[in-house]
Amino acid sequence: MSNKKKQNSWKRSLIEWGVIVAVGATLYATGLHTEVLGTMQRAMLWTGFFDADTSEIATTDGPMLSDSDYQFAMQTTDGETISLSEFRGDVVFVNVWASWCPPCVAEMPTIETLYENVNSHENINFILLSMDENSQKAVDFMEGKDFPMPYYFPASGLPAEFRSEYLPTTYILSKEGKVTYKKEGIADYSSANFARWMIELADK
Repeated sequence: MSNKKKQNSWKRSLIEWGVIVAVGATLYATGLHTEVLGTMQRAMLWTGFFDADTSEIATTDGPMLSDSDYQFAMQTTDGETISLSEFRGDVVFVNVWASWCPPCVAEMPTIETLYENVNSHENINFILLSMDENSQKAVDFMEGKDFPMPYYFPASGLPAEFRSEYLPTTYILSKEGKVTYKKEGIADYSSANFARWMIELADK
């Protein structure tokens, strides 16, 4: 290859990388990077490789929440403080998430589908626990997407059983207060099988 061709190739590569960096910087500066990455990860969910699988992750001998765990306080979007104890005796889907977290954004529509499939059951409740430092960002995200699921903000320290290094992390609590399911990272909760499993758990 001649020096001129090498020089042209180098210039082209430099321009291409410059465009990539500029686009990335623009997305980050405007806050759109989360939505873009979330959309890309949502496409990964369509492959079926990330379907929530209770046979692999369910822990029938999982930890039990203590009385002190049930004192965990949460704040609603209206500023009201409630405790986890208000959900005691029900099957509870707990999703720890944040609006700035692309995998959280990606899996949220699948949680919406699950919510619509099981919400009519009187013994099933949902707690989407936002880790956003600025609660308004979570509100803007949920209202902007018109998601109907109830979401809250921690008003006291998280129970030990809800602490994880990963976002999102999802837990299913049995009516007895046992953590029967835990998934760290992204998953697709929209399958009929997962909804059926939750209903069966609530009917026990």
